Amino acid sequence: MDTNSESGRARVVLMAGLRALGLALISLYGSLVLLVLTVVSLLVVPLGVGLITTPWVLSAVRAHANLRRLLAAQWCEVRIPAAYRPIPAGARPWTRTFRMLGDPATWRDLRWLPVDMIAGFVTALVPAALVFYPLEGFALAFGLWRVFTDGTYVGWWYGFVPVGGQGSALLAGLLGVGILVASYFLTPPLLRVHFLLTRSLLTPGQSQLAERVRVLTETRRDAVDGSAAELRRIERDLHDGAQARLVAMGMDLGTIEALLEKNPAKARELLVRARQSSAEALGELRDLVRGIHPPVLAERGLGDAVRALALRMPVATEVRAELGGGRADAPVESAAYFAVSEVLTNAVKHAGADRIWVDMRHAEGVLRISVTDNGGGGAAVGGGSGLSGIERRLGTFDGVLAVSSPAGGPTMVTMEIPCALS
Repeated sequence: MDTNSESGRARVVLMAGLRALGLALISLYGSLVLLVLTVVSLLVVPLGVGLITTPWVLSAVRAHANLRRLLAAQWCEVRIPAAYRPIPAGARPWTRTFRMLGDPATWRDLRWLPVDMIAGFVTALVPAALVFYPLEGFALAFGLWRVFTDGTYVGWWYGFVPVGGQGSALLAGLLGVGILVASYFLTPPLLRVHFLLTRSLLTPGQSQLAERVRVLTETRRDAVDGSAAELRRIERDLHDGAQARLVAMGMDLGTIEALLEKNPAKARELLVRARQSSAEALGELRDLVRGIHPPVLAERGLGDAVRALALRMPVATEVRAELGGGRADAPVESAAYFAVSEVLTNAVKHAGADRIWVDMRHAEGVLRISVTDNGGGGAAVGGGSGLSGIERRLGTFDGVLAVSSPAGGPTMVTMEIPCALS
């Protein structure tokens, strides 16, 4: 049997056990705290205090659910769709409260919390126990049993083995070996069961089609509005930039023509200025074209375009792309490129990061892009942030955005777009 594959499998099992242990703690304590805070906040809504606290609490619930979606996709490739209704930027507290309470996705999250606190905790604890519980059996077999008994009575139970002496302690050690062997085969699948349970509760039910139509309608409207705004920006940039320079250059050329014989020195001076204006106009046109659709994206594809983007970043940016040599449709590549560009800009401008990692891969019909930085954290979707714009951009293609950004960092922004590669 291949030793490398065996050691690799052992690492996978150990990592699954550690992840399951972390999930068990998050499921028990995180869901419990959020459930209590939600109940208290909703009870004080009639008093007015809840109108202020409820949006914050429900946003924390959504972040808790989105973190589970992110971990499900990254650890077990279980995709859990998020279908939250957008909230207008700058909305007042009571508007945010009633918008969130009127969203079916909010109530799915709230129904999930008590189930996650109990069943989610158990389904995460079992794979963790398979990995770490054998350690107790080994410790008992190697003498720890003496701490619990003097050899005349049963002082400890390991599973179904009563440990009262060295003989029974060895049986506990053998049981530990059996559990460890079982963990080798069962831990990763059982960890996946935890996420499948989560998906069954967080995924929209029979109203999914209607919800999907509503979301698509809103994202399409956002796309149309965004396209109109982009056209206005292009028109404004052309009018105030390149067009103005070209007009000035034309006037200079007319003056040069008149001065060419009367005042050659002045004509040469105007020629230099016209040449500078033409260079500046050309540079502005190139920047404008790059903002619409970068040439490297059209010629080389998404992977090389993001690498070129990384080279222009003021901080060290590492890009890894595993796209199998294929390319997505041009609109999808453009949306992904500008989404990555916006995330990188946020990481430098707002997070204060000095190192960024970009990972792009395509698997099972989904383009997944993760951007991780070592900045200060605290990023969140909503409130008119740039991440809200990215979410709307991706939503046009049925894409999703997940953000994990605890205080102090690091921040991980994960984007997924369903697409096929040519």
